[in-house]
Amino acid sequence: MASISHHTTFFIRSTSNRNGQEPNKQKLHSVKINGTKSNVDLLSQDHHHHHHHHHQAITITSTENHVHVFEQQIRQNIPTKKQLVDSYRQGIIIEEGVGYRQTVVIRSYEVGPDKTATIESILNLLQETALNHVWMSGLLGDGFGATHGMMRNNLIWVVSRMQVQVDHYPIWGEVMEIDTWVGASGKNGMRRDWLIRSQASGLVFARATSTWVMMNQQTRRLSKMPDEVRSEISPWFIEKQAIEDEGPEKIDKLDNNARYVNSDLKPKRSDLDMNHHVNNVKYVRWMLETIPDEFLENHQLSDIILEYRRECGSSDVVQSLCQPQEHGLLKKTGIQQCNNHIGLNGNSLSSEIFEVNGLLGSLNQGPYSFTHLLQIKGEHKNEEIVRGKTKWMKKLSAIPFHS
Repeated sequence: MASISHHTTFFIRSTSNRNGQEPNKQKLHSVKINGTKSNVDLLSQDHHHHHHHHHQAITITSTENHVHVFEQQIRQNIPTKKQLVDSYRQGIIIEEGVGYRQTVVIRSYEVGPDKTATIESILNLLQETALNHVWMSGLLGDGFGATHGMMRNNLIWVVSRMQVQVDHYPIWGEVMEIDTWVGASGKNGMRRDWLIRSQASGLVFARATSTWVMMNQQTRRLSKMPDEVRSEISPWFIEKQAIEDEGPEKIDKLDNNARYVNSDLKPKRSDLDMNHHVNNVKYVRWMLETIPDEFLENHQLSDIILEYRRECGSSDVVQSLCQPQEHGLLKKTGIQQCNNHIGLNGNSLSSEIFEVNGLLGSLNQGPYSFTHLLQIKGEHKNEEIVRGKTKWMKKLSAIPFHS
């Protein structure tokens, strides 16, 4: 017997008879939608009409939407009122009822070659805990973190700025606690902060802060915060900062004379998220890929600032530019030599060139920084997607672990 699972549209093999009637259609009343066996053996019917077979899509129309919504509610089970505990995600509400804490175990696919969590994994966990915080609040519509009021106004969240400071990278299997909370950012924005700690020692691994604004999903224009949305989210706002707000650091706009250039990045299908544009975490990979391997082998990212300028779609071709910050350590002539060595599209650098600039010696102390730019290559002008700044420290051989 054929078993119909949770789908309202399914294919059955049917044969049209001479009158144009489709005999299988008459039996549809006996097909069950709830995952039990149906009493129609869909695929073995009319077996003797092999040469007439074609696939016919049959849709249960009258109840389709109702079934779909009902099915989604069962599968997702989004709370409609505030929850204090989420046992599946090991999440709890903290900060006198407005913050969120989630216990997270670093998984094998979240770590890189050195067995520590990658910066992308950390950014993904920040995104996940933010969404789960909204989930617990009872405010979540079925969008990507959007509240019911946002859904009614066709609004989605977009991140305009993000900063993450990492002191220690968690290792595979390590248990962490991630706290997150929100506050106001100007009249129309929201600030979200995070704190990542070792569960075993309480040691702070990382801190992060971000600024979010609302965009109209149809027009792709930024929107003021509607009163109904403000009344939903402002009761959750608190005055607390994971990273002190010292006024945003200015990030210069790079041009094509940047030291490292990677010119032909194209979004893959897997780079798109629920909002159908490239997810902000994917940009970080494009930024960091321009940095030479020799540097990455000996340094770990300690601070990243991202300023998001515009979204990137699936058909855009992206260029990643990266420029080391000299900090007065290097002579301009060294930079010039460097550009002559590798040309504009070179995105790898040999260690001789590092020696030319005396970098290897001067970097032992750290910190060392790069300025980044991702832009969409256009016929007339290149449009900025993200400006970034990264700071790096010499890799530590071991984490100081105080029990």
